[in-house]
Amino acid sequence: MNVTAIIIAALVVGGTGIFLGFFLGIFGEKFKVEVDEREEAILGVLPGNNCGGCGYAGCSGLAAAIAKGEAPVGQCPVGGDPVAAQIGEIMGVSAEGGVKMAAFVKCAGDCEKAKQDYEYTGVEDCAAMAFIPGGGPKSCSYGCLGYGSCVKACPFDAVHIVNGIALVDKDACKACGKCVAACPKNLIELVPYDAKNKVQCSSKDKGKDVMAACSVGCIGCKLCEKNCPEGAVTVTDNIAHIDYEKCTGCGTCAEKCPKKIISKAG
Repeated sequence: MNVTAIIIAALVVGGTGIFLGFFLGIFGEKFKVEVDEREEAILGVLPGNNCGGCGYAGCSGLAAAIAKGEAPVGQCPVGGDPVAAQIGEIMGVSAEGGVKMAAFVKCAGDCEKAKQDYEYTGVEDCAAMAFIPGGGPKSCSYGCLGYGSCVKACPFDAVHIVNGIALVDKDACKACGKCVAACPKNLIELVPYDAKNKVQCSSKDKGKDVMAACSVGCIGCKLCEKNCPEGAVTVTDNIAHIDYEKCTGCGTCAEKCPKKIISKAG
């Protein structure tokens, strides 16, 4: 073995390494991206779920937007007011408390209350029902199909199928909106966490057709609308809607509803 050749090879390899390291250092310094220290601090405060409920591509996207002033400090639905307060301190602004929200499924047509046109066996996926006759076996074309697309979408295990319909555990819900986007029937909406009165139906059919499909569906009788002392309830397209900014939670609408489809649950 030629010792001289080995020494030369070692010098060449070492020299090449030093050369590359030198130029990489120069280029790294020249093209380095300055990171706002506030952005890193905000990212450290955010919960890290990367659920997308804030409207950005994960927590890093939101942190960058807040640091740039493109998003409010309270944009994270998962962190809520406590996280907003911490981010407000980082940004040097006051964090205004927002209304805590939770997902709500606008259907009470479970296995006992809603009728079915036929027995279905096949792929159990809500979105797939668009290709099934009648949009699925349920007689009500607006009702929850109960196949759990919302359950799969929820990153917080806050949605479960109970007796054929989806139910939300509002204490576990972070209002990220994943289940809202996943429901092909548009049955899920975000409502104030403290809302006392909620309409558990989405059917736009006329009363006669509703009663033929479900024993508890809204029949559009307007008794809730006529008796609400705050004018918070309106009936549009045969279905009652509650304006939560006007609603005081008095429960009059729930008491007057002949189908008892307006929930008084807390």
